[in-house]
Amino acid sequence: MSDSLASLRRKIIGAGDLESVVRSMKALAASSIGQYERSVLALTYYYRTVELGLVVCLRERTEAVVEQAESVGHAAKKVSAIVFGSDQGLVGQFNDVLADFVAKELEAKPGERKVWAVGDRIHSRLADTGLPPVGLFAVPTSVNAIAPLVGQILVEIESQHSKGEIGQLYLFHNRPESGAAYTPVSQPLLPLDAQWGLKLAHLPWPTGNLPEVIGSQKETLWALVREYLFVSLFKACAESLASENASRLAAMQRAEKNIDELVLDLNQTFRRVRQTSIDEELFDVLSGYESLSKGRATEARNENK
Repeated sequence: MSDSLASLRRKIIGAGDLESVVRSMKALAASSIGQYERSVLALTYYYRTVELGLVVCLRERTEAVVEQAESVGHAAKKVSAIVFGSDQGLVGQFNDVLADFVAKELEAKPGERKVWAVGDRIHSRLADTGLPPVGLFAVPTSVNAIAPLVGQILVEIESQHSKGEIGQLYLFHNRPESGAAYTPVSQPLLPLDAQWGLKLAHLPWPTGNLPEVIGSQKETLWALVREYLFVSLFKACAESLASENASRLAAMQRAEKNIDELVLDLNQTFRRVRQTSIDEELFDVLSGYESLSKGRATEARNENK
């Protein structure tokens, strides 16, 4: 019985230590969500600003701009994808849901498929679904680390484009919803074709003042195109990180609840086993006392005879 009590005591101590770790990770995830959510909000306004700049350029010379835009990423019929996942675990179904979504979306698209993964976990999960990535990038650990990652991705895109290896390029990531929910989404990034140009050209201008381009229209256009590619990648990464930390927070909350229930159950079992042990010890004492009393009574009767 003493071994059972010692074993239960070790389990209770171990569960308490695990709960401390879970609480620390929960606090870290909660503190990280804020910076990524603020970044996503700021990027929403900046993304809108870049779009409006493109609207000005595309409205003035739509046909010429479309021809220039079609030259970006308009290669052979090859389908490429950049998938933003996680490097670390303890995020629930974060990578599984995204990998299944990517496999389903790319399966419906004809052509050779090439995938780049951002994160070790999504890399292995994509390989399991039959889409082994051709490249791997590390997940940023802060907002300040997103820009260098985007720079690396753009360099890789430019290198592959110069070799004619990129036709259609899509971004895949999880987008945060209300609470700790998220949903996998995709966004076409390349080619910047006629459909893309006409869509932007017909966006409504927010004021009654007619805009115009000051300086070289071509240089302004390509500067805005570079910003468009940069902010699209940055926004996708920030949304993925916000979703990852929200998913980790939810997972830690579930783990904390399960550990609390486990500790409660272990404490109840410990008290029950301890009470049983005490009852057995008292029974042994009483049995010994009764045996001793009977022995003394027998001795006293024998002496009286």
